[in-house]
Amino acid sequence: MYHGSCLCGAITYEIRSEPLRASHCHCTMCQKQHGAAFATYANVARDDLVYLTGLDKLKTYNSSGTVLRRFCSDCGSSLEWSDPHRAPDRVAIAMGTFDTPYRPEHITDLHLDTRACWLPSLLDEME
Repeated sequence: MYHGSCLCGAITYEIRSEPLRASHCHCTMCQKQHGAAFATYANVARDDLVYLTGLDKLKTYNSSGTVLRRFCSDCGSSLEWSDPHRAPDRVAIAMGTFDTPYRPEHITDLHLDTRACWLPSLLDEME
């Protein structure tokens, strides 16, 4: 079981199963939402994500078509990303909000074609 929270602590949650996968998303929307070069998410089964406190502080923004992004209305912490039409049983939780350490065996990079121009390619660094 994993626990997490937003920056101000108003919203707390637990994940009652092992995350299914982890990814760094380099799309421009994730860059803007997180104010960073990419966003790192752990995908979990929606039924295994339980908000313990602050549900009234959890706000939803429809960023593109069916994609929903949720954040704390007090501190602005990005908490989740989901597409209920394409994957109604899954949700991606921002790994930076985990309070319990989670060390995935592998993290997939998504949308490298739109990665920040000031971020060197991870593949270039490895060569």
